[in-house]
Amino acid sequence: MKVATSSKCKQKVWCRRSRRNEFRNVAGSLSRSFHCLCCDGFHSSVADKMETKESDEVEKLKSRFMSAWNSLKYSWVLKTKTSFSRNSPVFLLGKCYHFKAEDEESPTESCNTDEFYHDDDVLGNVDDFRRDFASRVWLTYREEFEALPGSTVTSDCGWGCTLRAGQMMLAQGLLLHFLGRDWTWTEALTLEPLDTETRTSSAARRLVASLEASFQGDRPKVPESFCPGGAEEADSHLKEVYHRTIISWFGDTPSTQLGVHRLVHLGMTSGKRAGDWYGPAVVAHILRKAVEQASDSGLQGINVYVAQDCTVYSADVIESHSAPRDLFGGPEGHGADSRAVIILIPVRLGGEKINPDYFNFVKGILSLEYCIGIIGGKPKQAYYFVGFQDDSLIYMDPHYCQSFVDVSTSDFPLQSYHCPSPKKMPFIKMDPSCTIGFYSKSVQDYERISSELSKVLQPSPKEKYPAFTFMNGHGRDYELSVPVEKREWPFIKDKRKAGATAGDFVLLKWHTEERGKER
Repeated sequence: MKVATSSKCKQKVWCRRSRRNEFRNVAGSLSRSFHCLCCDGFHSSVADKMETKESDEVEKLKSRFMSAWNSLKYSWVLKTKTSFSRNSPVFLLGKCYHFKAEDEESPTESCNTDEFYHDDDVLGNVDDFRRDFASRVWLTYREEFEALPGSTVTSDCGWGCTLRAGQMMLAQGLLLHFLGRDWTWTEALTLEPLDTETRTSSAARRLVASLEASFQGDRPKVPESFCPGGAEEADSHLKEVYHRTIISWFGDTPSTQLGVHRLVHLGMTSGKRAGDWYGPAVVAHILRKAVEQASDSGLQGINVYVAQDCTVYSADVIESHSAPRDLFGGPEGHGADSRAVIILIPVRLGGEKINPDYFNFVKGILSLEYCIGIIGGKPKQAYYFVGFQDDSLIYMDPHYCQSFVDVSTSDFPLQSYHCPSPKKMPFIKMDPSCTIGFYSKSVQDYERISSELSKVLQPSPKEKYPAFTFMNGHGRDYELSVPVEKREWPFIKDKRKAGATAGDFVLLKWHTEERGKER
């Protein structure tokens, strides 16, 4: 038995080394080719005065090489195993799950994500967790889509992770709005692990997309189709249409309502362009603009509110619940007090590094069912945080390069928009700059949410200041006349001095609170 185990371990080590060598060989080949291409383009432009058209072709070729490199680089990110304790509860966007082992005498036993598919000894509601996690919309790097606005870039690999994390959080808000928190995808448990050929073959995905584009017509934009059978079957069909419609809004084409092309276009008004890195607060404002300007009828019943200076102004949120969409750039068509609001709150949980005292606060936030997650991550590497276990955060990782999917077809494949493998990260590694999201269905719902969150926000003996605050009235009542980009300091341009600390940051909130007391 020991020999077999040793042999198995040696085989695993050999496979890892083989993959690592293959990665290095292909990476070296791509690097050399890309270097030669760049040099040839340079010398040609100097010696032969290459024309503008030829220069554009070189840029396209460079983009293709970078796409190939990114596809290779980011296809390995999610193939590592994640271990979960069998004895500690797991929280996922307000829901609690327990993993238990048959042998209750093993208090420190753990399992990894691969065991979710094969280990019969794991009891409790593991399948419920798997189904719930895999039902969340997963939006990752994509390649081979149409060039982004103002550029020749055809992939967001290496720079679009915060945009993708923001898309995932917004998608969760839309799932709550249309389907509710208890909804799960019927095919969630059939997803294959990420290291199988069916999940990584871009050729197969392109073939499926091309066949569907050839034999099927345009996807209906509104869920009006009739499903024969009883009420239960009809309800299930309607929910699946909503599910597919929500994902289609995030497709990677210029015409989609919430796709990366639209977000990059809106980011250009803030000085951002394709290839730039976007911070969590910038993405919050871009998402707000995208929803406000969306023309799809399905998005007319929802607004997005972004907090100012870590402060949620209740009158502004209530106004967003009742304001007609023509005030926000869309058509009217709904009565007062009928719109849901997604509340986005950019915060900073510390100075240069995360303040460990905020971990209990983050746990409390992710334990609420109306929380739609957190746009966060490590420095310069964004994740979408959805839960926690013990002292580790559970997240969905956008750093996985997948091929373009044409969402305009009536039955486009959904598998690449759902992730079967959760990831974990120690809280202490979290970047302090993040954006927290909540979903409020109505004014009454907001009043309950603000009351509950006010209790969660009560500073502990270790914390000097809450992460954010609620205030009565409108933001305009407090003379916040500074432009948005400057109000959102230090999130957007991060112009703080090298010696800035948490005290420099909370001073801004204290000043706002003092002005409120004076009034």
